[in-house]
Amino acid sequence: MATHITMKEFEEKVLKSDKPVIVDFYAAWCGPCKMLAPTIDKISEADNGIEVFKVNVDQETGLAQKYGVMSIPTIIGFKDGKVNKQAVGYVPENKLLDLVK
Repeated sequence: MATHITMKEFEEKVLKSDKPVIVDFYAAWCGPCKMLAPTIDKISEADNGIEVFKVNVDQETGLAQKYGVMSIPTIIGFKDGKVNKQAVGYVPENKLLDLVK
C-alpha cells in the first residue's frame, strides 16, 4: 500500500529521495480517487525502484496549493527532487509509470 505523508515528511521522502517518486494527491470522498487506489497500491508494492506516496488534499491544503492541484486525483511524478510530469483524473498504470520516466 502507498504510504500517506504530510507536509512535514514531504521534503525528506519526496524531494530528497534518490529514487523516482509518484505522489497521488487525493481525497477520501473522491470517486475517481477510489478507482485509482488499487493501481497506485499495485505500483507501490512492485519491485520497480519507484517510491509511491499519497497526500490527502483535505488535510494537506498547503501541499496541494504548492503543486497547483486543482482537480483530484492529481498524480505527480518527481525525479531528482523536481516535478517531472503530472496527470489528472483516472489514468492507467502505464501512464502513471510514464510520470517518472
